[in-house]
This record gives sequence, structure tokens and C-alpha cells, in this order.
Amino acid sequence: MSSLPEVLVILLFVVTVGFLAAGFPVAFTLSGSALLFAFVSDALGVFDFSIISAFPQRIFYTMTNAVLVAVPLFVFMGVTLERSRVAEELLDNMGRLFGRLRGGLGYSVFLVGALLAASTGIVGATVVTMGLLSLPTMIRRGYDPALACGSIAASGTLGQIIPPSIVLVLLGDQLGVAFQQAQYKLGNFAPDTVSVNDLFAGALIPGLVLVGMYATYQTIMAVFVPSSSPAIPPGELSDLTPKEFWLKLVNSLLAPVILIIAVLGSILGGLASPTEAAAVGAVGALMLAGYRLDPRGGQPIVVGGLSLMAVLVLTALFDLRMQRDVISGTDWAAIGVAIVLSLALAAGLFMSLVRVFTHRVDNGNRILVEIMRETAKISSMVFVILVGASMFSLVFRGLGGDTMIEDFLLSLPGGVVSAMAVVMGVMFILGFFIDFLEIIFIVVPIVSPILLTMEFTPGHAMSPVWLGVMMGLNLQTSFLTPPFGFALFYLRGVAPPSISTMTIYKGVIPFVFIQVLMLIVLWVFPELSTWLPHLLYPR
Repeated sequence: MSSLPEVLVILLFVVTVGFLAAGFPVAFTLSGSALLFAFVSDALGVFDFSIISAFPQRIFYTMTNAVLVAVPLFVFMGVTLERSRVAEELLDNMGRLFGRLRGGLGYSVFLVGALLAASTGIVGATVVTMGLLSLPTMIRRGYDPALACGSIAASGTLGQIIPPSIVLVLLGDQLGVAFQQAQYKLGNFAPDTVSVNDLFAGALIPGLVLVGMYATYQTIMAVFVPSSSPAIPPGELSDLTPKEFWLKLVNSLLAPVILIIAVLGSILGGLASPTEAAAVGAVGALMLAGYRLDPRGGQPIVVGGLSLMAVLVLTALFDLRMQRDVISGTDWAAIGVAIVLSLALAAGLFMSLVRVFTHRVDNGNRILVEIMRETAKISSMVFVILVGASMFSLVFRGLGGDTMIEDFLLSLPGGVVSAMAVVMGVMFILGFFIDFLEIIFIVVPIVSPILLTMEFTPGHAMSPVWLGVMMGLNLQTSFLTPPFGFALFYLRGVAPPSISTMTIYKGVIPFVFIQVLMLIVLWVFPELSTWLPHLLYPR
């Protein structure tokens, strides 16, 4: 009887993964499997069903968690940018800029993929968008189909690791709780907090290094296998004059880059929380979409966008709070300017809303309606899965599953290296069958408190930021690895029939090795993920 709870824990996990792999709805599978095993275990006398009474409190915590409000806002920002054809303009102009180089279209794909990752953070949308826009062009220009497919799939997964990313928002929230639990266990009852800001800062350098490694591989292919990535003849690049071309390039590149800098810079600079920065991103993306739909007469939108940037600058330079006993004359002047800028911002936003609402897409629906529906669908999926995962976690812990896993990891020979390898291996394999949401909400809360109590180096516990970045890179690698990687399914869905599935698999394998190399580099040099957070947020 003493081993019965352990058997039930294993069965709970196996049954849940089996149902998920069979295609049953995630949220209902998590909660339904957990409830089923709760009733069975209670009948067998190895589970206290009163534990389920904590479930409403968990839902209430989710409802009142300010950090998670960033999720629908970032989703809205990403969907809006996707619908405003920003990627199409960027790819077109980047192709003209780099096209005369061997491998130039590949460089364009990586650069635009990084920009879209920093703008949207939605892997499926990025892969599909890049596949629809880039793959036919690369094939037509004589690129090796495998290299083209691998480049697009790899660049599409950058949304997992380049901030601001939905994955990092959710990971940061879960790791913050796990770090507190680990510190309490170590006897520190006043621990430093770990926030989404820390994880964003920690993931920035590894994400950029990864893009550089992708580009390096493209350079190697262009040099040693020139037929795989030919240059575009100069006469076919553009019918624009150099001045017209550069103006068009700046016009397509400037607004998305400014938006990324505003969102990410306000977070890393401490001006705004991720939720507030996500709101800035959502407003900026909406105005960018309104201007892109019809640049004619878009001056109020441009003024509104500049006003948004100016308000952020004022926030950094002056104290704009009005709920103070003493306000200096300088601050009053800054507050007055901020009010005027806010009115200009409201006017630009109103015009953008009107344009996005009245403009219709090919199927006859209004763009704003499409954006709102897609945002509601993705956001509701995230939070319903979170609720289901909360039930699963309650039953799993009630059966002693967390203690079972802790005892197993601590008993492994090799200490933290073996424990980390096992956890990363399990997450990698699970990434074949279930989405990142389930892994973040189920696996991370269970294993992270255990790992964060272990010594990474003598006298120093494992850094939660480093652990989060490693997990993000690991999930990105899993989503790219044949035969079950999610990015491969997204690309297969939009690739021409002439591109075989084996061609896609062949193309991504070199990028999988690059991902593994990046994980090894980050393991050997954890400072890549910890240096910037320590610089920005010294403790």
C-alpha cells in the first residue's frame, strides 16, 4: 500500500500525456484526468479530497495576477502586426537590400524573423507568415529547398526566446513563484524577487547570439555551397531609384524598430512593468496598422505615435505623478506637456481604430473584428489551460508527486548536472507532443523549486534567470526537431506541394545542431544570461 501513491502519480502523468497526444482538448484533459485520479485515490484512501478546496483560490490568484494581463496585450500586439502586413513589407525591402549577396535572402529571413519575434512572440503566426511570404521567393530564386525550409522554421521559433515573448512572460511568472519556494526551503524568508523583467533581460543576449549563429551557418553555406543560396542579379532587384529604395526601406523598418525599442526598452529600463509595456505595444501596433492601411492623410496617426514616444521620454525624465503634496514648477510643466501629448495620442489612436474597424479583409470581415477574435481565442486558450493545469498540480502534489520527483532528482549520481540533464530531456521529449503552455504550467512549477535549491557551482545556487533561458532554448529546440516539432507542422501546412516533408526535416537538422550548440555555450558561459540582469537590476 505504501507504493500505491507513487503508482498513481505515474499513472496520472502517463494517462494525461496519452490523452494529450491523442488530441483531446488540453485544458479539459488536465483537469479531467486530475479529477478522475482524485476520486479514485480518495476512494483508495491515499488522497485527501479536501485539497481540492484550494482550487478556487488558485483561480482567484490567476484572475488577480497583474503580470498575466500582459499575455492578451502582447497577443493583441502580435496579431495586429501580423494583420497589418508589416512582415510582407519588411521581407520585400530586406530582400532588396541583401539580395545581391549570396545568401542574402537567408539573411533577410533571419533578420525579419528576429524582428517579428520581438514584435509578436507567437511562433505559429511567425512560421506561417514567413512560410507564405519567403518560401516561394527563395525557391524561385534558386535556393536549396532544404536550406530555405530550415531557415524559415528556425527563424519562426525565435519568438520563444527573443523578448518580449509570451513564453518568457509565463516562464517568468512561474519561476518567480518557484524561486520563492526554493528560498524558503533554504531558510531565506526575505528572498529577492525574480520578475519577468529579469527573464527578458537574461534572454536578450542569448537570443541575439542565436540569430548570429544562424547567419553564420548561412554564410558558410553561401561560401562553400554557392549553388544553395545564389545572389539575385542586380537588374532584378528593384525598379526604384536608390533614393526611393532607401526611403521605402526606412519607412518599412523604422516604425517596427521604434515600437520594439519602446516596448522592450521601457521594460529593461525600469520605466514600465511588462503589463504596462504590453499596453504601449498594443497601442503602438494599432496605430502602425492604421497608418499602413492608408498612409494618405495619416498625419494625426504619425503625430500620435511620436506623442507616445515623447510621453515615455517624459516619464523617464520627470515625475509625472499628480498625487503628491509638493510638485515643483518643472514637474507641473512636464505634466502639462504630457497632457497635451496624451490628447494627440488619443486623436491618433481614434483615427487608427476607425481605419482598422472600417477596412475589410479578403473574406469580408473587418480587420479589427478579426484581430479581436484571434486575440480572444489565443488568450482564452492560455488561461483555460492555466486553470486546468492548476487542478492537475493540486492532485499531483496531493498524491506526493512533487516529493517523489524531488527524491528522484536528488538521488541521481552526478548531482545538479544529472538532475538538469534529466529535466531538460523530459521537457525536450514532452515538447514533441504537447504545447509549451502545458509544459510551463505543469513541469516548470514541479521541477524548478527542486533545481533552484541545488548548487550550480560550489557555494552558489542555480540562477533562476539562467534556468528560465535554458528552458526557453530547450523548448525552442524541441519545437524545431523532427519528426514532431510544432514548427515543422506549421511550415508543412503552408509549404508548396513540391516541398516534401523529408525536405523540411533535412533542412532543419543543421539548425537543431545550432540550437544544441547554443545550449552548450550557455551552460559553459551562464554569464550570457545573467550579466545584463545584474547590470540593469543590481541587488
